[in-house]
Amino acid sequence: MMYQDPQGAASESSSGMLSLIFDETEFKVPASGSINTSFQIKGSDSSKKKVRLSIALELIPDDAAEWNVRLFDSTGASLYDNQSSHSSSDFDVSIEGSSAKIIKMDIYAPIGASLHDRLYIKINASLVDIPSEYASVQYTAEARQSIMALKTSIGHEKDVADGIASRAKAGKSDISAILAPTNLRGYVLIEGMNTDKMREIVRGVRKAHSFVEGEMNFDEIDHYLAPKPLVSGIVEGDVVELVAGPFKGEKARVQQIDEAKEEITVELFEAMVPIPVTVRGDHVRVLEKER
Repeated sequence: MMYQDPQGAASESSSGMLSLIFDETEFKVPASGSINTSFQIKGSDSSKKKVRLSIALELIPDDAAEWNVRLFDSTGASLYDNQSSHSSSDFDVSIEGSSAKIIKMDIYAPIGASLHDRLYIKINASLVDIPSEYASVQYTAEARQSIMALKTSIGHEKDVADGIASRAKAGKSDISAILAPTNLRGYVLIEGMNTDKMREIVRGVRKAHSFVEGEMNFDEIDHYLAPKPLVSGIVEGDVVELVAGPFKGEKARVQQIDEAKEEITVELFEAMVPIPVTVRGDHVRVLEKER
């Protein structure tokens, strides 16, 4: 597993003799997904010290599905697992001199997590010999939805989306959105909390195939959610062909663009008298760009 590198971390909690060094402390985790992070324990002098770590978990709401939190040392040896009967929320580790000891942490969101369920993880580190010397950090993990891309037969994207929507309405489902962008052929985007249930719902839907492995990042689909203006990419002076309306097939030059109305005014090449004609931006096809 990949862990965030705590070197050069932005934050530190210190009591003078003991420090906790950590980076990001707030995470959004998809249901049935996980995040990996780490923190450092560091002493102020060269002496060997025994440090007691105390872990406190708070789940909001308190009846939400249980999360799993695991801590390991740099060798991968288990230090804490809240779902293990052999694990204690208080345990000791040793730090050698002023060298930092790295503790790795995995946070797993349950399959049954609901949107905005939160887990607060408070970690307190104190010197066993001097309990008043302590440092602490609190992490927050919040359950979020996943966006998955479903492969479909090209030309049947809307049929697949409608079929999934019908199933989602008929049964218990936590699917919150289904999108079949016109400019994304062969795919339907589905947003929901439980990816396993999402797979169950689409199983057997006609013209639906398999999910793309892994979830989609919002940045990857943002341009599909915000359609481009009809006049996007068209500039004055472009040579275009009209593809709809009474002048379909005629060639013309763009004279003016009205972005607010998404219309363009063109002058037909073959007209006996140069008369301006105003058409919708999607009624033309650019043949030659203005140089």
